[in-house]
Amino acid sequence: MIGIVYYGAGNIFSLTSALDRLGIKYGMIHNEADFEQYDRYIIPGVGHAGAAMDKLTNTGLVPAIKALKKPTLGICVGMQLLTEYSEEGDSDLLDIIPVKTLRFADSAEYKVPHTGWNRVHPDKENPLFKNIPDGAHFYFVHSYYIEYNPLYSLGVTDYSLKFSASIHKDNFYGVQFHPEKSGTFGEQLLTNFANL
Repeated sequence: MIGIVYYGAGNIFSLTSALDRLGIKYGMIHNEADFEQYDRYIIPGVGHAGAAMDKLTNTGLVPAIKALKKPTLGICVGMQLLTEYSEEGDSDLLDIIPVKTLRFADSAEYKVPHTGWNRVHPDKENPLFKNIPDGAHFYFVHSYYIEYNPLYSLGVTDYSLKFSASIHKDNFYGVQFHPEKSGTFGEQLLTNFANL
């Protein structure tokens, strides 16, 4: 059963709607004791990474999140929170995965935010991307990207540069795109996470 970390910075409705469609059971995590009820976790997030980190810090859940040993998935800003630092708000983040979150450079050809469907190419085999083909389309909305590091990158996307669309270290996973808004392949990824 999935525990969704509730800290006031996530688009909970679209995520829970997707989990309901898939028949995946879930509940909300409001305090440290709630973690014990679940066997995997999702950290959602939309908006400003620095503000999201402040909200997460204010819940008092940061030490418990950093100590998790069960599968944990960060989505969009939730993935960015797993990194060490974001240029958005000049913010120190959870520092679980030692990469940085950087801002796209705006240009005539590449508008910021990066919005819409784009392809994800796996860097390595991982059960999170089981039954998802190379080049599958996922839905993105973001102005900041995760710097590419082959040690931690699970999948890459190109938008003015190559960046990590998915990252992984130990039991922590992150996806920059929104699987809950990404149709069949997004639902496959959520199902894969539920089966890790």
